[in-house]
Amino acid sequence: MRIVVDAFGGDNAPLEVLRGCAMAVSEYQDIEITLTGDEEKIRSCAAQNQIPLEKITVRHAPTVIPVEEEPSEIRRKYADCSMAVGLGLLASGEGDAFVSAGSTGALVMGASLFVKRIKGIKRAAIGTIMPTMQGLYLLLDGGANAECRPEMLLQFAIMGSAYMESVQGVKNPKVGLVNIGAEPNKGTDLQYEAYHLLQNAPINFTGNVEPRDIPAGVCDVVVADGFTGNVVLKLTEGVALSFAREIKRMFYKNLKTKIAGLLMSSEVAAFKGKMDYAEHGGAPLMGIAKPVIKAHGSSNAKAFKNAIRQARDYAQNDVIHKIERSVAQIRQREKQSV
Repeated sequence: MRIVVDAFGGDNAPLEVLRGCAMAVSEYQDIEITLTGDEEKIRSCAAQNQIPLEKITVRHAPTVIPVEEEPSEIRRKYADCSMAVGLGLLASGEGDAFVSAGSTGALVMGASLFVKRIKGIKRAAIGTIMPTMQGLYLLLDGGANAECRPEMLLQFAIMGSAYMESVQGVKNPKVGLVNIGAEPNKGTDLQYEAYHLLQNAPINFTGNVEPRDIPAGVCDVVVADGFTGNVVLKLTEGVALSFAREIKRMFYKNLKTKIAGLLMSSEVAAFKGKMDYAEHGGAPLMGIAKPVIKAHGSSNAKAFKNAIRQARDYAQNDVIHKIERSVAQIRQREKQSV
């Protein structure tokens, strides 16, 4: 399995990227990595920090696309950047999957332009793995498409269902549509029309889901337009961070609470690990014709290692072909109903 990794994507590049890649090739014996970026800087960083580059090759890319740059510039002004070169390798078949912690907008634009979308898919969506009281759920769209049409939400549901079943091993995953109420007639025209499309889709659609019920694990796939999904994502992250800080403050309040904190340390560590994005690695960019993983901008070595594992699993589990078959099935059904 050949994984292409953007060596200069993210806040901690290239050091944490290199450390994560070295961890990945050591732990996952079935992968080889191609790093894209300034070759001199990559090799210098590796040498200075004693990071081995066995099973890791470097493809020179002299520039980096800034996060504040217009995403469309990846094809014009930054065609030689580490992200564009990596996507080009994936598109040409020189890699089986691509990982980057760089600009989300540039990655969505670049993947759509260079690698292309799956036939029939209207927009790529960011699928973010999120923790619940029961385990995990996949949220999509996590922010790639602020405005959506009902048929786009239908496709997000199909892609998310295929991913959770194939990669996460969830049998017949439950799919819910984010809304302000559980009744079928709730929400705007977008939610109302999407609800009726999802009812007739080849998925396990369980209806509308209110945001307050999502953390309880009532769904395995949570579908929303990118604006709503990003609000859900960031609010969840904020609440989790505030909750963790409050627990820490409580345990450090006095001697009695410090002793209680020591007794509860293993449980607190397990909770912290459950909420840690580094455990999941990154977000699959779903709808692209080959596996692309968007790692968190502040990813450390552990997060990059897990993003590489996620890219490998995405490629190995035939998710893209399953999405293609489901989309073709819906299109055939639409033709027959005309």
